[in-house]
Amino acid sequence: MSRAGKIVQHVSGLLSAGAYKAGERLPSVRQAAREHGVSKNTMAEAYDRLVAQGLLEARAGSGYYVAQFQIVRPVPQAPHVAAAVDVVSLLREQLDQHYEVRPGDGRPPAFWTEGSELKRFFSGFKTAEPASVDFGYGSSWGYAPLRERLRMLLLERSISVPPDGLLLTHGVNHGLDLIIRHLIEPGDTVFVDDPGYYPLFGKLTLAKAHMVGIRRGADGPDLEDLAAKLAVHRPKVFFTQSHAHNPTGGTLSPAVAFGLMQLAERWGFLIVENDALADIVPATLPRLAALDQLNRVLYVGTFSKTLSASLRCGFVAGHSSIVGALSNLKMLTTVATSDYVERFVFHLIQGGQYLRHLRRLKARVEEAHKASGAQLEAVGLKVRQSVTPGFYLWAEFPGDVDELELCRKAAERSIFLAPGSVFTPDRSARGAAAIRVNVAYGTNPVFIEFLRQQVR
Repeated sequence: MSRAGKIVQHVSGLLSAGAYKAGERLPSVRQAAREHGVSKNTMAEAYDRLVAQGLLEARAGSGYYVAQFQIVRPVPQAPHVAAAVDVVSLLREQLDQHYEVRPGDGRPPAFWTEGSELKRFFSGFKTAEPASVDFGYGSSWGYAPLRERLRMLLLERSISVPPDGLLLTHGVNHGLDLIIRHLIEPGDTVFVDDPGYYPLFGKLTLAKAHMVGIRRGADGPDLEDLAAKLAVHRPKVFFTQSHAHNPTGGTLSPAVAFGLMQLAERWGFLIVENDALADIVPATLPRLAALDQLNRVLYVGTFSKTLSASLRCGFVAGHSSIVGALSNLKMLTTVATSDYVERFVFHLIQGGQYLRHLRRLKARVEEAHKASGAQLEAVGLKVRQSVTPGFYLWAEFPGDVDELELCRKAAERSIFLAPGSVFTPDRSARGAAAIRVNVAYGTNPVFIEFLRQQVR
């Protein structure tokens, strides 16, 4: 900071603390310069900055006076906003990255994604002929060739999407946000996976929805728990993730998928199916959207998890009437998604780079998933088994372990943990202490040694 900047900071602090009253004259430039040990020009610059900030006013021939102002105090957040922000504190660390060891991270490391085909492709990428790209907003529906390519890709998962049934988004979170804005009113009851996707909990908290958790088993939502809660609650929507579940890593079985659709038909609720990691799991796995053909199901996907967190590109597929309304909401809130990013993703797919990239990514995930599971079990944790390798493992601690204390100890060693309590909508109803482990970091020796010490 410059000398003038330091003076501005010092005087601002005095004004905030009430050291001067409104309208009171400050020391002259000459006197203040002597007090601060700077030149008159530096002091005059500092005073001018304070005038520009509205803290002082300059009176010609008289000097500088405290402006008639009130210090802006932080406005307390509304309870539902504070609760939502608290829920996404885990997400904030994933963006800011203060910790060195990151088993609690939600994404694979950058070199797993950007470092393979993508790095080479970035350097020579051309979206199209210059004359055909105006780099304007583009359509609110998204880049048409990518939408058509996605409709073809979804057919491989047995999901038939009409031309006006697919909307491009900035990723899964944007898609979920649009759906919640359109469908959920304050006080509406919604069902969610428990444990489940914690950013979703924050969005629903902001929407003032009433969340009810449905116990998540190894093969999907627990149908007995779902049936019992349907006898008590009338949900408008059930938000669930089918495969490579975040945070448990579980995979939806055909029997559970069929049973879930039967209950949705009987009780009349919609389903939002999050399939964020669909591109690294087999296309033949059961999808609720395939069973239902987008009658009661909204299907949400993304490229951001498998390509790059900085490439915000995803989609929502569903019934034309709902997707049309989501397109209008998208236009009102964000105008459009990035035509440039969508063209980039389209050319990655068309050129074969995305397919080659996925082959490398799948191999890394499978190897890391197996190795991480073995090491976590070796130190005494109970790892929930998953049929299909994904980014996450759910590991429970034996005995009585305090998750908050565990995270505090880990933070002291610069280890970033994702505690199990973050992934449940009702933090007061917790079972055994658990953590979500990103398989990319699950074998880190510092992390494993830390766990070994805690499990003793």
